[in-house]
Amino acid sequence: MKVLVAVASRHGSTREIAGAIADELRAAGLGADCREAREVGDIAGYDAAVLGSAVYMGSWQPDALRLVKRHRLVGMPVWLFSSGPLGPDDPRFHPRQVPDLMQATRARDHRIFPGRLEARTLSLGERLAVRAVRAPEGDFREWAAIRGWAREIAAALGTP
Repeated sequence: MKVLVAVASRHGSTREIAGAIADELRAAGLGADCREAREVGDIAGYDAAVLGSAVYMGSWQPDALRLVKRHRLVGMPVWLFSSGPLGPDDPRFHPRQVPDLMQATRARDHRIFPGRLEARTLSLGERLAVRAVRAPEGDFREWAAIRGWAREIAAALGTP
């Protein structure tokens, strides 16, 4: 079984989450390709998909949304994840497209994973926005939860 792990990441944190998911799927005996959402052309040959996006200002990244629009991903098992809240229970984080994405893809699950914020990697506009909302700097990703979710996906797909 071959799984597409597609991701839209602005500064690399969400890409690293997708990479960890793909690694876990491979460790479970599945074929997994981790690709940038904007680079996904033909999805023929994939049996399942995991699609993730960084979330900024409550929205998924345009590349991830375009991938769903272009391929619909219907007819295969799909899982979605969002990355971006900073710290536990970040109240500013509400990816507004998720209900529509869940319906469009018939996704089996959607998970939210905390992200990472390194001010030195941000543009001036992003730094100003971060300062305005008093977002904390640091790496808040929960690797055990990410890897555990990937193992749940592998189990649902009936790993060899």
